[in-house]
Amino acid sequence: MKSSDCQSPVVWDSLLAYWLGELDAEREAQVEEHYLGCEPCSRRLQQLVALAQQVRDLTRTSGVSVVINEPFVQRLVEQGMHVREYYVPLNGAVNCTVAPEDDFVVAYLKAPLEGVQQLDMIYLDGDDDNESGMRLHDIPFTADSGTVVFSTGIDALRALPTTTLRVRLLAIDNNGERSIGDYTFNHKKMEPSF
Repeated sequence: MKSSDCQSPVVWDSLLAYWLGELDAEREAQVEEHYLGCEPCSRRLQQLVALAQQVRDLTRTSGVSVVINEPFVQRLVEQGMHVREYYVPLNGAVNCTVAPEDDFVVAYLKAPLEGVQQLDMIYLDGDDDNESGMRLHDIPFTADSGTVVFSTGIDALRALPTTTLRVRLLAIDNNGERSIGDYTFNHKKMEPSF
């Protein structure tokens, strides 16, 4: 058998759940025992960790918004990252900023997600209901959480002037799309103190 072969590889979902600490103790011990003794699966776990680092780097340095989950945010905190968090109620607003010590800014959007099949997030122009051209299609969500968690690149947020940003969540199904909720971010640019 070549070193690149594994007779019973750990599936990606299990490796991800292991890395996020989402497995029960018994399953975690099984996955850990396997990957510690299996060079191909150990390499796959290293690839997953490297991919997560690339996602963090992209999120930090770009204007791209990414939808994440709460265990991912907790993992960032556990790794010593400074995460600024904002909780936005359904159809609500939040005053927000970015401080020099922030590594990530995360928004938690409260939303009624029960029965939703597909969810899109759109950015709205100022006070208009027109899409700004940025739309995230089929974003991941967990219906029973009642929350969508996302982060926008820290460098892009730091570059923003004092402004108002709006996003809308849309439920998509066979009948079309319907608004789930609107969320307003009253962003204040933090001026450097000397």
